[in-house]
Amino acid sequence: MEKLKCIVIDDEPIARDIIESFIAEIPFLELEASFEEPAKALMYLQENTIDIVFSDIEMPRFSGLELAQSLTNPPVIIFITAHRNFALDGFETGAADYLLKPVRFDRFLKAVNRAQEFLSLKKTTSVHQINSDRIFIKAEGKLIKILLHEILYVEAQGDYLKFVINGNSYTTLGTLKSMEEVLKLPMFFRVQRSFILNLEAVRSLNGNIVELIDGKTISTALNKKDELYHLLGIK
Repeated sequence: MEKLKCIVIDDEPIARDIIESFIAEIPFLELEASFEEPAKALMYLQENTIDIVFSDIEMPRFSGLELAQSLTNPPVIIFITAHRNFALDGFETGAADYLLKPVRFDRFLKAVNRAQEFLSLKKTTSVHQINSDRIFIKAEGKLIKILLHEILYVEAQGDYLKFVINGNSYTTLGTLKSMEEVLKLPMFFRVQRSFILNLEAVRSLNGNIVELIDGKTISTALNKKDELYHLLGIK
């Protein structure tokens, strides 16, 4: 079995030792490095390919959340925190899981099994770009051609993507972040963490609520609203 490369980031030595010892007990994990300072971890991640990052959230200088948000192509991130209320913030950054301190081994194993499954899914990405105006996706046991201009929106649903076209929808493995490289301006715009929409499919706007031509309503992230209005030519 191919081992998954991991790093640990935590400003508490005891917390790092616990996670390192857990990693050593799991045959398919390999510890590549361990960091007290998130800044050094960030430099390492920019120069090395890592599969899983185990990171504390509250740390000096900048947090684990800020570290995750600064990565352009992040590995799987499992946050470790003493505060349950940080969990939602962690998932907003796209984290695969979060562990509460003191971390139990059984809960740690559950998180890494989930990460392993996610990484396996990523290796079988089911979206293939043929040229600038069409893609093929694996769905319903076959390859389906989709013309980009026919897409109304794409919705992230866990490890899957739902492509909605006039009268049809198809679900396939993939991440919304990977689709941003295919579905991009000037035709498409990511209005929030779970949706990329076709700007030509917009029927109406009401504050930060977008209605599409199929009747679907989507809420726009507050920090995306002004850009969306600008892209639609609304001053």
